[in-house]
Amino acid sequence: ALCPVLLKRATFLPLSWQCFRALCCKGPPPARPEYDLVCIGLTGSGKTSLLSKLCSESPENVVSTTGFSIKAVPFQNAILNVKELGGADNIRKYWSRYYQGSQGVIFVLDSASSEDDLETARNELHSALQHPQLCTLPFLILANHQDKPAARSVQEVKKYFELEPLARGKRWILQPCSLDDMDALKDSFSQLINLLEEKDHEAVRM
Repeated sequence: ALCPVLLKRATFLPLSWQCFRALCCKGPPPARPEYDLVCIGLTGSGKTSLLSKLCSESPENVVSTTGFSIKAVPFQNAILNVKELGGADNIRKYWSRYYQGSQGVIFVLDSASSEDDLETARNELHSALQHPQLCTLPFLILANHQDKPAARSVQEVKKYFELEPLARGKRWILQPCSLDDMDALKDSFSQLINLLEEKDHEAVRM
């Protein structure tokens, strides 16, 4: 006969074994897919601040990008490796040199900017949407600075930028955003990740 101590251990062994298996035999979680994106927009549109906020970095340390920078932006179901390009006049003409290898595009515009800057942003977006290396990729267009009194609505931006005719047949999302509404910003990126996953699945089927 088993002694009481051994009997007690034998009684609880299955439960202990289950706990051990749950803790130690689960295996690593599946790796999150990674996507390489390019982020463009004029200087002052808020590209750097938005990406820094998504990476939980202090906004006080944000410095406007003059050349380009790369950030790994983590989400629950994907990691976005975002190559942010500076938006100054003397840098924009070199944007296309950095498009290769991109799987998606983020275009940030200042929805409260002057008419001249908005016209420039419109021309740059049109150029990007029609560029051979970007024209088939998913686009996330962020109408930033919605917290400013002069901000134009998404409908005004869509009409002014002529997005409906220009982007017909393309995968694109136009969303309002500001640093004050991180939930809306994260939702915008979740929609972009969905488009990237759809494109992945299509490539597998082909």
